[in-house]
Amino acid sequence: MQAVLYVAHGSRVKAGIQEAYRFVEKVKVKTGVKIQELCFLELAEPSISQGIKNCMLKGATSIAVVPIFLFSANHMKYDFPKAINQVKKHYPQVPITLGKPFGVHEKLVNSIQSRILEKKENHKEIDVLLIGRGSSDPKIQMEFQHIANRLKEKYHYRNVDICFLYGKGPLFDEKLEELKDRKNPVLIVPYLLFTGRLHIGIQKKLENQRDTKEPIILCDCLGYDENVQQVLIERVKETLSLIKESA
Repeated sequence: MQAVLYVAHGSRVKAGIQEAYRFVEKVKVKTGVKIQELCFLELAEPSISQGIKNCMLKGATSIAVVPIFLFSANHMKYDFPKAINQVKKHYPQVPITLGKPFGVHEKLVNSIQSRILEKKENHKEIDVLLIGRGSSDPKIQMEFQHIANRLKEKYHYRNVDICFLYGKGPLFDEKLEELKDRKNPVLIVPYLLFTGRLHIGIQKKLENQRDTKEPIILCDCLGYDENVQQVLIERVKETLSLIKESA
């Protein structure tokens, strides 16, 4: 019997875990797969190995592991394969197929625009700053820049910049200094799936940024809206297709 194991990042913030569970429950009813479980890469339980075991306890004979991750980064390259390979040693008879993260997707660009419109008010000319989690992988910066370029092109913003909370590429702290000299209001969108410590940290830094002439407005995180749901459903279907092709 086919199973789908969703893997979220995990958080020490209870609200972030609850958001992930609510999100997956909405997606489950739209996939048509009998066995569907949620687990976390780190900071929360169940782990990937326990998630795979939970699927097998329900009768799974094949498992599609679908990441609820925006980009590939090192988690996808190293942590996921390592966790899956460890389980495969104990259950070699069960095929486990790893799907792709969300990556660059038009529906996610639409979600960013939705977060902006929630806060845009009556400002005719605004700049947009997208904040990513960050990674040491240069591919992440390229993909994130592609998303920013598409947002600017599709919705006709004068300027859309990117930055990261850590890793390679322009850092959020550096961008904060640059914002002091801007001529337009700036709407900041945390490109994160859930409200956790990173979002709280962004909010605190903005509260300390007082010497600005134009307003800096913090939008909600990307979140788990209908667009994000549709992207995850696409990734589920793609992973199940890979399993059928290899059978």
